[in-house]
Amino acid sequence: MMIQPKYLTLNQLLNGRLFQIPRYQRAYSWDRKQREDLFSDIEHLRTTGGDAVHFMATMVGLSKGKKTIATNEFHDIEVVDGQQRLTTLIILFKSLSESLDKAEKNERLLRDEIEALLIKNNENTTLLKTEHDTKRYFKAFLEKGEYPLATQAETLADRRLLEAMEDCKNFIVQWKGSKLELGIILKNRLALIFHELEDEAAVYTVFEVLNSRGLDVAWLDRLKSVLMGAAFETSKGDKEAVVQDLHGIWGNIYRCLGLHSGMSSESLRFAATLKSEAKLNKVQGQEAAIETLRGLAGDSAKGTIDVSNWILKVVNAMDKLMAGKRRSAVTRVVQARLLAVAIELSDMSDPQRDGLLDAWEKVTFRIYGMCRKDGRTRVGEYVRLARKLVFEGMEYEDALKEIHSLGAGDFAIGPAIEQLRDENCYEGWEEELRYFMYRYEEHLTREQGRNFKNEHWEHIWEETAAKSIEHIHPQSKPRKDVHRLGNLVMLPPKLNSQLGNKKPQEKAEDYGDTGLLIAAELKSTLLKEQWTSASVKKREEHLLKWAKREWAD
Repeated sequence: MMIQPKYLTLNQLLNGRLFQIPRYQRAYSWDRKQREDLFSDIEHLRTTGGDAVHFMATMVGLSKGKKTIATNEFHDIEVVDGQQRLTTLIILFKSLSESLDKAEKNERLLRDEIEALLIKNNENTTLLKTEHDTKRYFKAFLEKGEYPLATQAETLADRRLLEAMEDCKNFIVQWKGSKLELGIILKNRLALIFHELEDEAAVYTVFEVLNSRGLDVAWLDRLKSVLMGAAFETSKGDKEAVVQDLHGIWGNIYRCLGLHSGMSSESLRFAATLKSEAKLNKVQGQEAAIETLRGLAGDSAKGTIDVSNWILKVVNAMDKLMAGKRRSAVTRVVQARLLAVAIELSDMSDPQRDGLLDAWEKVTFRIYGMCRKDGRTRVGEYVRLARKLVFEGMEYEDALKEIHSLGAGDFAIGPAIEQLRDENCYEGWEEELRYFMYRYEEHLTREQGRNFKNEHWEHIWEETAAKSIEHIHPQSKPRKDVHRLGNLVMLPPKLNSQLGNKKPQEKAEDYGDTGLLIAAELKSTLLKEQWTSASVKKREEHLLKWAKREWAD
């Protein structure tokens, strides 16, 4: 295996090459903190001056041959590692180009140079192509400099890509030097080590070597590399077919991971915990999870495909769980999520799975919501039950009985309700309160025989919970019951901020105009009586009476 790493400036890397990110690689996933770190490095070069060069990282690419456009030949490269930084820098180049003044000769020349780099003379060929760009946001940006607001994105991956475009634009606006100076820095003073390989098997070997030397790579990506490398080593039949199968499976994994935040590491940990042959009482860490899954894959191509398919099943189960706002909001406790995923993965019928998830939701909210227990509570019980569901194929009644036993004793509905009576249900309980009120809105909708679908609740879920929590008696005018359950309601975020310090009776009409039944119920009350401490207590008891029915086994 011939490996000749090249030390290149960014300008040297980008010229004469075309890059593509296949669907079996992760979609764009950098967040603002990682982009700000890169921007800080670039800014440091401006203040340092001279010929200082910043070494960014190592990049690994798979050569796919050459591509001819007009009379120019380009090396066609599949990006295996380094795509996050590469994507961000290409966005930054385009943002710089958009900011340059065509009337100023040198800036016009730099703009023309950047545009020729980003878009080849065939308008369908861009410097970087990603198969994750299903909405064509990235292509439209490189071609026209156009992009929508990040809030319009339907997936997490698209939102992060659009946020990168906005952040790069803002960085250019705030740049304290000249635009030409920034162009010089980007082209000539950012450098990296580039490994361009022709053998895909060698790609994963290099990736592993770099990883062992401290390369910052997500653990799930490390596992994919290990499994792909193993497939090349162990395939005895049609190696190409095995690799294509793996490409397809991992493409589906990354497509699903691009929909939600935080699924990558957890899907790895859950997949290993639910399949490990060891007796476990807690969710495995990421490093241990890789060892577990690599061991399960064994020394066969079939094993690598089986493990990859298992991870895909786990990812799809997590996606299904997180797609519904209600259940995904129940708890942030890892062992509880593991059990929900195990229920989704079980061999139960759809009605039986729904029954178990309803029981799981009630018990879990009682423990970690109403009783306010932290993640140290019931760890082993949740993990062991999750593994039994996957390993033993439990009968529905047995599984239901064990879920109910998790919420017995101190976590039964009676003690749980008492935890909310005459208590602060605002500070430190904002997420739980939003879930509680959402469930109450569902209840009011059912009472009226209507289907529950409300765009105002979509806005409430999009913002942080605190932005939508309304104190009926304003918290700016303190009294001892201001944070009690009976004095709290959820409103659309903008309305909540507008009402501010108004007296309760002055808010009544605004409550009625929200389209929320929970707020309309309050309007009716406020038009009949003054909002006193007795009113708060009365509403609290009304809500607790409903909650006692709603979350009982």
